[in-house]
Amino acid sequence: QVQLVESGGGSMQAGGSLRLSCAASGITNSVYKVGWFRQAPGKEREGVAAIYTRTGRTYYDDSVKGRFTLSRDNAKNTLYLQMNSLKPEDTAMYYCAAADDGLGYGGIWSRPAGFNYWGQGTQVTVSS
Repeated sequence: QVQLVESGGGSMQAGGSLRLSCAASGITNSVYKVGWFRQAPGKEREGVAAIYTRTGRTYYDDSVKGRFTLSRDNAKNTLYLQMNSLKPEDTAMYYCAAADDGLGYGGIWSRPAGFNYWGQGTQVTVSS
């Protein structure tokens, strides 16, 4: 089992920055993929960014490339999402998700079904 706890959300004006944190606990050595998703009211959950932990390869949605950056602190089992140049359309509940070996492999990184652990979410609100 893996537990994920997000933090760092809040309200910000357009153009500002926030850093989200995702702290993992439990059997973390079985995790091979960690991602950030977001869901705005009335919309489907969408992939924002992900990292394959054993290779370090990262993926970003086109809407956030050049503005959002993943980083991690392995000693703290924490993944960060640095969000710069925020836009009102970034407003959403942001979720951290992880996939472990038990789930299997393959599929596109941004598919929610490709993750089997989810955090409770942290709200990000960007005003114009």
